[in-house]
Amino acid sequence: MYADPSILVQKPGKWPPMSRHIDFEGIENFRDFGGYDTASGRPLKRGVLFRSANHAYATEADLRRMRDLGPAAIIDLRRSEERAREPSRRWPGFGAAVVENDILSDHADWAQAMADAEVDADWFYRDGMAYYRTAPYEARHIDLFTRYFRTLADAEGPIVVHCAAGKDRTGLICALTHHLAGVHPDDIMADYLLTNDEARLARKMAFLGPWLRDTVGKTVDEAGLRVAVSVNPDYLETAFQVIREAHGSLDGYLTDVLRVDAGLRDKLHERLLG
Repeated sequence: MYADPSILVQKPGKWPPMSRHIDFEGIENFRDFGGYDTASGRPLKRGVLFRSANHAYATEADLRRMRDLGPAAIIDLRRSEERAREPSRRWPGFGAAVVENDILSDHADWAQAMADAEVDADWFYRDGMAYYRTAPYEARHIDLFTRYFRTLADAEGPIVVHCAAGKDRTGLICALTHHLAGVHPDDIMADYLLTNDEARLARKMAFLGPWLRDTVGKTVDEAGLRVAVSVNPDYLETAFQVIREAHGSLDGYLTDVLRVDAGLRDKLHERLLG
């Protein structure tokens, strides 16, 4: 059973939670996911790793602010239909590399999955659990995650990784990045749960309700919307458990599936650790 997202927030180490959020006018859940201590004793750098929701609603001020962050690459984890429905906005002179793909997903788009369903809080929780059981091994994710790590190793500047809401696909790849860097599991989960900031949940619910009504034709109550815009520790734990059952460890998955070999791992450590 799902839990109230407002209580699913943990305090991460080293940096206060709210210092990670960067307020944009039209881009949700934009934050720096660096800055954590690691097992090596070298901290994960800040100002290099950014994550967010999609950029379709960026204002002109948002575009200027993101330009000033100087991203060398943007990794867009969305499907092709999501990108067509909500195309990313770019600033004049945009020159960052963009990583995306058109590989079909194994998991139905919300608009399709909701068509004949009674959509409520339990539906969103079950959908989330089902998604995380399969997400690590979807062909499109394997392609994107593999290219993400190679881009991250080679990029000469910050990267921004995002999906639609910046919480599930983005949450999974950021958690894997933290693991690879040697961030403590408690901090990995705490960072993942920063999506559940109460003020941001309310703002996202206010957006999602009309969006679902207008785009999908579904009216969802407040409890359902809260689960829809939040993350749950069950989700990430489920994905990690699926990985461990198949590969013995997260490192086995990174090596065998995402092709993060010793050389690439060393390169990533040099790039990301202070």
